[in-house]
Amino acid sequence: MKPILSATLLVVFLGSAGAGSYADEATWKAGVAKAVITPQQPIWMAGYGNRDHPAEGKLHDLWIRVLALQDRHGHTSIILSSDTLGISQSIYNNTCRSLNDKFDLTPAQIMLHSSHTHCGPVLRGALYDVYPLDKEQLRLIDEYSTWLEATIVRTVGEALSNLVSARVSGGQGKATFAVNRRNNLEGEVPALRQTNALKGPVDHSVPVLAVHSADNKLMAVVFGYACHNTNLSFYQWCGDYAGFAQYALEDVHPDAVAMFYIGCGADQNPLPRRTVELARGYGLRLAAAVERVLAEPMTEFQPDLQTELEMVTLNLGKEPTREELATVAAAGTSYRNRWAARLLKQVDAGQPLERTYPYPLQIWKLGQKQLWITMGGEVVVDYSLGFKKQFGNDVWVAGYCNDVMAYIPSLRVLDEDVPPRKSGRWGYEGNTSMMVYGRASERWADDIEDLIVGSVDRMMQRLNAKTTVTP
Repeated sequence: MKPILSATLLVVFLGSAGAGSYADEATWKAGVAKAVITPQQPIWMAGYGNRDHPAEGKLHDLWIRVLALQDRHGHTSIILSSDTLGISQSIYNNTCRSLNDKFDLTPAQIMLHSSHTHCGPVLRGALYDVYPLDKEQLRLIDEYSTWLEATIVRTVGEALSNLVSARVSGGQGKATFAVNRRNNLEGEVPALRQTNALKGPVDHSVPVLAVHSADNKLMAVVFGYACHNTNLSFYQWCGDYAGFAQYALEDVHPDAVAMFYIGCGADQNPLPRRTVELARGYGLRLAAAVERVLAEPMTEFQPDLQTELEMVTLNLGKEPTREELATVAAAGTSYRNRWAARLLKQVDAGQPLERTYPYPLQIWKLGQKQLWITMGGEVVVDYSLGFKKQFGNDVWVAGYCNDVMAYIPSLRVLDEDVPPRKSGRWGYEGNTSMMVYGRASERWADDIEDLIVGSVDRMMQRLNAKTTVTP
């Protein structure tokens, strides 16, 4: 099923195709490529723990899309969007090694974004405790993940081989369907909207990166939004609202790739939800926000690109005791019980439980001012709002990038989620979600926000210390 823009939207949007004026000769180079990644085998779908069998078909295809950028100095980087719940650590590490071997790209030059669709496949090494996976399913998941790695490398190669002169620009729009799920009951949201009574922090910005060829044709549009991609929970492959948005933009711009990345939306939901009609509607609203940005003058970026990356050692919180694990393991057959049983086997085998995790943080600087911060994991909205307060409202902040290993709470969320909790809606992002991802603790240590902010500050200092020589 291929989503189509309404006739009214199509008429409005066609006027914006290729919009923008550029005075200077292009000195960026850009190349694009894309590939279908819809699983051909009925493997398990990632995202909802109440699913009890593998996928049954597709609503529309899943994709990876790649944009390769090269600045005037020959510094090359790639951006990848994927219709996946989250790139796992093993896939990230394997892909980075292959891209380094084949194309001499370092991890700082690589952005692997996940749309966080909950209608994509389980990937190697992620969410294994959530589902009752047998050996055959584990084999299929590993086989698919290996194929995905190879497909990413091949598609990156295609994008790099397609480099042409280009112009790169940016802007920012707005979409308002994201709701803070920690502060608003789902069933009450329609009434709360009517009275402007929704509560809690949100980030409704829609960052847009546009790449035009030398003859002013749109080659790629990269756009973000801080909202869970969780409208749909059935058994059909689908990119959810983000997938519909990408399809809609490519319908209007058939020669371009439309690439979604999710912002700091770990505590944000599209509400109301649960139907295909709502998912398609949110996708069209997001596409419309992008088109409004494309239709207006955008900020051109000088052809300079700087990239920084740090693998920050994050500390896990209290280690579960053997007695605690044994009690939980014996209590039933849920994901919590499988989590505890797996860790118990590890303890009994004399293997230490993880106490830290290598966490990817990244900053790109496009032109002289545009900052793009990417963060691994499911990041709560406090981080994007905090970085905007620190660096300005135009900074782009992406979560779910490179490695999705757990939720990434702020200290505020961690504090709210410590039992006993003042709200029945609190507890997941900062506490119990860790077991879903298989981490060997119920929460991160309280220094998580300080470690992340400190890393971003260090990378910013290095970026500011660099001088770009322009002709």
